[in-house]
Amino acid sequence: VTIFPAVLTLPEGNKAIFSCNISMENDSGSEYSLNWYKETNHSQAQKMAEISRYKPMTETEKYRLINHTPVFEIEILNLHQNDSGSYYCGLITFYEPDKVMESKRAQLIVTAAPQVNATDEPEMEEGNPSEHIKAMLLGILLLTGVVVLLIFGYLTFTYRRGGMIPLEEEKPPVVFVSTVDYGVLEFQRDQRSPVPHRTQPVEQTEYATIIFPEEKPVTPER
Repeated sequence: VTIFPAVLTLPEGNKAIFSCNISMENDSGSEYSLNWYKETNHSQAQKMAEISRYKPMTETEKYRLINHTPVFEIEILNLHQNDSGSYYCGLITFYEPDKVMESKRAQLIVTAAPQVNATDEPEMEEGNPSEHIKAMLLGILLLTGVVVLLIFGYLTFTYRRGGMIPLEEEKPPVVFVSTVDYGVLEFQRDQRSPVPHRTQPVEQTEYATIIFPEEKPVTPER
């Protein structure tokens, strides 16, 4: 009966795997089981788990035993520092009562979990890109918001300048301006009341000024 690896060093939180290989001469289908033991500081060994020859797997909260005859594996889950110690396997055969074959001892050393500084950025696990996807989506949303705000500001500025919607042309205010036109009026003699030639005055032309109002659109200076 052999066990491997001989020494295993792992940090807390991981799992340790030991394998036990058995070799039975003249195996005629006899029944047997494999036990796993732990020793701490050379104290009395304590039985941790057991698996029979025909059982493919057995599992507890702390251990998982897998049967790959002639190799048996034990997985020690969720390691803590108090899991450190010596481990070995023991083959118990039933066709020869009280016959136990033990393997050599394998050492398990559980170290403290690595400390993570508050200033260090946590590394992203390769198999779990959810945080990366969330960060990317947040960046896209922020960029979209900035673009929408820029478009809205541009439309508002253009609308106020009258570039988007043409406003109705304002009609210039009407301003009344008086103009002065000059004309000549001729007054003829009254034919019904003849005047003697001697007393007839010399023909005389008189001028008069008439003011006509006229509407002219005047565009005020801006």
